Amino acid sequence: MGGDKGPGAVYGGMNQFLYQNMDANVFFRVFGDEKLLRRLAAKYPRVARNSEIIHAPNAIRATDKVRDVIRHAQDTSMYMAIKDVREGSSSAVISAGNTGVLMSLAKLALKTIDGISRPAITTMLPSGGGDSRVVMLDLGANIQCDAENLFDFAVLGSVYAEKIGNMPRPKLGVLNIGEEDTKGNETLQHLNHVLTAHKDELPYEYIGFVEGSDISAGVVQVVVTDGFTGNVVLKTVEGTARLIKRVLKENLQKSWLAKIGAFFLIHVFKRLKHKIDPRSYAGAMFLGLKGFAVKTHGNSDALAFANSIRHAYGLTNADLNGAIAERAAAIANVRAELSAE
Repeated sequence: MGGDKGPGAVYGGMNQFLYQNMDANVFFRVFGDEKLLRRLAAKYPRVARNSEIIHAPNAIRATDKVRDVIRHAQDTSMYMAIKDVREGSSSAVISAGNTGVLMSLAKLALKTIDGISRPAITTMLPSGGGDSRVVMLDLGANIQCDAENLFDFAVLGSVYAEKIGNMPRPKLGVLNIGEEDTKGNETLQHLNHVLTAHKDELPYEYIGFVEGSDISAGVVQVVVTDGFTGNVVLKTVEGTARLIKRVLKENLQKSWLAKIGAFFLIHVFKRLKHKIDPRSYAGAMFLGLKGFAVKTHGNSDALAFANSIRHAYGLTNADLNGAIAERAAAIANVRAELSAE
């Protein structure tokens, strides 16, 4: 029931996913206002055949504060969907609703994987050439982080890159204001010191500090940072993508010569649009929980929802959480050194 475009975008996304993935073994459990959802289901016969509506009397609003709704969320569509994952009736929950409330309710209901201090929001951003992507976390769940939190994010991000992004032994860097070891605050320097000292023991290739310009350059595959910085980077990337599209459109419409040139470059522009379109990486994962929760943009349309569903479907088919717990246990001795100093 959340998001700027409401349940219409959700049903449109489910329909797109089912049309594009006819062999996928997926059944949707949709939580919300039953009367409204039944009217929407009537417009999408394919979705109606592959879904079930569960009535939820209330819904979380975009303006709701966590402290105001956390104790009274039991009959909301958001909490009921999360609870469905906890009880094993669903494999993953997807929502375009209030991010802060979704994160809090998911953490409360699903709990954190053993060996991980905090869950983080992550997604894959465009990077390098071709279809290359970079995993970045945290994107907003944890505004302030200590060295142990960031170490855990490295565990989460490296497993995610391998299992979901098909990046074996990914190159991992810690976001800083410079690549030099002397740059950054004490937390970053302490983390860098420990990771560098144990480079050979880590299950990923630690390359040290990276700068903002490295994220899109393709030199790193996993970027670790706190949620405040990560969210600023994410919004900047999305804004830059919209700027590129707007500038291209304006300039291609200025003359007939430009339009003729654009005709011959149409395939290039299509690849560029796919690369930078935020809808292509609409699904952000709440990584580190004992259950899959995917957050899609509040302004998501049907295409963005279809991509989020595809993302969640991929998560359920990978032993992601088992691999995270195993990796966290394997390098627990390195993590312990962070708190010992």
